[in-house]
Parts: sequence; structure tokens; C-alpha cells
Amino acid sequence: MTRTVRGPLYRLAVRGQAVVGAPWFNLASFAVVIVNAVALGLETYGHVVATVGTGLRAVEYVCLSLFVLELLVRFGAHAPAPGGFFRDRWNVFDLVIVAAPLLPGVRENVTLLRLLRLARIVRAFRLFPSLRVILVGIRRSLPGLASFLLVTALLLYGYAMLGWMLFGTAYPEEYGTVGQAMLTLFLLLSLDGITDTLQAGRDVTEWAVLYYVSYMVAACYLLTNLLVGLVLTALQEAHQDEQVAAQRAGRPTGGHAEDEPSVREQLARVQAIITDLERRLPDRVPAGPPAVRADAAPEVGTLVLPPAPPQRRARTRARRKRR
Repeated sequence: MTRTVRGPLYRLAVRGQAVVGAPWFNLASFAVVIVNAVALGLETYGHVVATVGTGLRAVEYVCLSLFVLELLVRFGAHAPAPGGFFRDRWNVFDLVIVAAPLLPGVRENVTLLRLLRLARIVRAFRLFPSLRVILVGIRRSLPGLASFLLVTALLLYGYAMLGWMLFGTAYPEEYGTVGQAMLTLFLLLSLDGITDTLQAGRDVTEWAVLYYVSYMVAACYLLTNLLVGLVLTALQEAHQDEQVAAQRAGRPTGGHAEDEPSVREQLARVQAIITDLERRLPDRVPAGPPAVRADAAPEVGTLVLPPAPPQRRARTRARRKRR
């Protein structure tokens, strides 16, 4: 038996994958993100900063140290092939968010530092699949939202022109120009104050009822339902993609997924056990080539001639008899 040599980087990667794949690791990372967000929010209260400002700065440094430790663990999980760490866009995002405050030009800018600390909250999306589904769903809905915004702009422009013609003279502040009319109609999408607006329009012209009712049906109901449909469709597609990715990665997708170890965790444990056994096994050198049995199958690469057919053997025997 020949012992397979496993280097320290391989053992480091196995242990790193076991830690990263453990459920408590994501929960601990999420807890650090929440503590960082709470500390950032408390800094907006002057009396809190005056009282426990030193403690808040200590919490910030502790959170930053834990973020760096998390990145080191994730990098160690890719120890044999470090390029895999940078192929994950979430790892690159975390690296930029954590390392940027350490740069000399950024360290002195208080506003930029707070923005970077605020961006750490986005890291929560990578820790839980349900949050990633929402983020992916929003990204998938962007092409459809572009068409939706175009339809909304055309609808608002058409009704703004009609509103300028109907109410431009009576209400110049709301309908004096096309731009003001579009802004007024956009604010009416929430139907806030629509009753007073309709009554004021009826004082000018009887066409106000048809104008505002048709606008409410077209903009407030049809467009709103269209927007909800686009977002729900994108979320459903993102959820299906997440399920497919989870099945390929060996993660359970049922309701008790948090109670069942994933295939990656099981493989990591098996690899750790194999590594430990290989370290305990002594080196053994084979004594010699194995004995070949007479009835053993020929090795690969050995030329084996097929037996001659019966007709050919009969003709050969007939020639020998004639001789």
C-alpha cells in the first residue's frame, strides 16, 4: 500500500471548509454584522457618544477584527487553490469593504468611513439563502423595471399634457407646466389627497371626474399590479435558481435544512478522517510485482488474438491430410 502524501495546505483547506460550512459560522458572522449596525446607529445620538463613545470605538475595532478573521478563514478554505477565493464575488466585496478603511486616504474621511461601515450590513445577504433570493430577485427584475418605467413615464406625460390643458390656468402651481403636472400626478400615485384634488378639479371643469378616475385606474391600479407581477416573477425565478444551486452543492432544501448536515459538511468530515488515518499509517513499499494467475484476464495493452473460426480449422486439417 502506497501512502498518499497530504500537505499542510490540504489539511488547512479541509478544516477551513468544515468551519465555513458549519451553521454556527454564518450565525456568528450575522451577529457581528448586527452588532456593527447597532453601534453605527448609536453614534448618531450625541448623548450616547458623550457617555460611551470609547466603548463604541472599541466595539468597532472588535467587529473589524472579527471581519478580518472571517476573511482569513474563508481564504484558508481555498488554501490549495487561492484563486477560488477571488472567483467568489462575495469574497471580493467583503475584502474591499474590510480593507478599504485601512487605506491612508480613506482613513481620514469620516463620511466615507461611515459609508463603508454601513455597507458592511449588505454582508448579511451572503449569509442566508433567503436574503440572497431577494437580492437576486431584485437584480432579475431590473430589465422588466426599465420597460415599466418607460410605460409609466409615457402615461404620466400624456396625462400631464391633459392636466395642463384642463387645469393649467386655474392651478398654475400644480399644472402650470408639463413638468409640474407630471410631479403632481406622480405624487397622486399614492392616492393621498385624491378626494380634495377631485373636488377642486370639479370646480374648474366637469371633465375632472373622467380625468382623475381614468388616471387612478390606469396608473394606480394597472401599473401597480404590473410592478408587483414583475417583482414576484423575478423572485420566483430566483428562488428556483437557488434551489437548483443548493441541489448541485448538496445542500438540503427542505423545511428542516438547518437540522441536517449538508453533503459538503459530511465530505469535509470524511476528508478530515481520511487525512488523520493516512497520517497514522506507516509507509509501506510493495515487495514485488503481484503474481499473475493462469486464468487471470489479460492486462490492458496485451494483444490477444481471437480463435480461428471452425471452417478455417477444417480446411487446415484437410490440407495436412493431403500432404
